[in-house]
Parts: sequence; C-alpha cells; structure tokens
Amino acid sequence: MILCGGEGRRLRPLTYYIPKPMVPIGSSQKPLLEYIVKHLAYHGIRDIIFLVDYKAEQIINYFENGSRFNIRIKYLRDDPKYKGTAGAIYNAYRKGLLKDQENVLVYYGDILSNINISDLMDYHRRQKANATLALSPNYTLRVGVAELEGTNVRKLIEKPPLGKPVTMAILALKTDSISYVKEILENKNEADIMGDLIPLLIERGKVKGYITNAFWYDIGSLEMYEKLDPKMVDEIFNYLRIGSISVI
Repeated sequence: MILCGGEGRRLRPLTYYIPKPMVPIGSSQKPLLEYIVKHLAYHGIRDIIFLVDYKAEQIINYFENGSRFNIRIKYLRDDPKYKGTAGAIYNAYRKGLLKDQENVLVYYGDILSNINISDLMDYHRRQKANATLALSPNYTLRVGVAELEGTNVRKLIEKPPLGKPVTMAILALKTDSISYVKEILENKNEADIMGDLIPLLIERGKVKGYITNAFWYDIGSLEMYEKLDPKMVDEIFNYLRIGSISVI
C-alpha cells in the first residue's frame, strides 16, 4: 500500500496544483510516485493499492490500472470516518482488500529510496513480526549542536550524525495487526501509523527493526525538494530506466 492521500501542505505552493507524490524529480522530471512504483515492480511486487484522496484524479489518470508498469493497481479513497495514516490502511483492511495477504508493505508516498524491498520482506517473514520498520543509521541533524560548559559554548558541531537509527517511513506489517487500529479510533479522532499503531504493537506485539544503509530521501517539504539533485537521482536510480518506455 502506498499512502498518497495527504495535502502536502509543507510542499506548497507546488501542491496547490499537484498532489505531493506527483512532484517531478530527476532529469526526466517524472513523478516521484513513478520511481516508487517501478522500484516495487523491480522487486517483484505486482499488486499495489494506492490510498488516495487529495487531487486523486491526477494519480489515477497517470497510472490507470498499472498495466503500463507491468503491475496491478487498485485505488481506495480515504474515508473521513477513518482519519490519519493508520486510518487509511485500516480502511483498506476493513474493506477486505488485504484478505488474501498474510503480510503487507506500507510505503509513504513522499519517500524516495532504493531500499532492498525483497530483503526487507524476507526479514519480516523470518522474524514473524507484527511490524518491521525500515531504519537508517545514517541520519544527520539539519542544525548545529553546541557543547556547553555552564553557559559557555566550548564546541560547535555543524549537522552531526544523530547516532541512532531513524524510521524511513517504509514498513512491513502482518496484515492482522492492522485490526488494532479500530481500537485506537474508538478512543481518538484519527490514528497515525508511527504515532499510534506502532507504539501499540510495541506494547502488545513484536516489532522489529530492519537496519539498512540504502539511500533514502524525504521529499515532504519544499526545502528538501529544492535540495534534491536531479543528477544524483539519475545516478542512483538508473536501474529503473526512468524516462524509458520499456517496462521492468
């Protein structure tokens, strides 16, 4: 499942006109979502559900049924009764769209990564986890960090590594674990995957971390979008043959 329904407010004014996953990237200026789709197809995923809402027609008109990318796409619009990212995946669960799947990959639609999806899913299955989070150990802070002695600054480190793994907004879930979202929504107006569902699964289930040095980039803000180098994108994702009419 790819989360594609957000308004992308941090990417305005671009997202006044296009949904966040459709922002053009790389020298070919193809939509971010095309990179995600082709990457999933590269790892053998053939059935994808787009969880859509804001300006969904642009996404539907571009990807249609997925045959152009050698995959099958279903679309599900967000339901206002089931708000938040966890609400969106629960909506798919309750509608029976996942009934034949023991496990499901959840991918946020503003993340660009060359993560080895096959290895992530294999690890998740071997661990028999309720959830497996893709984690990066290479995150650097975007601000300088001061070392103080009293109120005196003794050292300033510009944009140091955080030193702890961070979530990449890519995760595998045991499908039945999504049922916990119903309980969350009974107690609050909306449910978030990372803020609500994962903490609940940590408390009651088995959550594993999949550490990877793969490239990943969050295109969730205008600042990050502007800093994304098209040539770097071309180099890292040349295996996807973006811009070619050939299908993986």
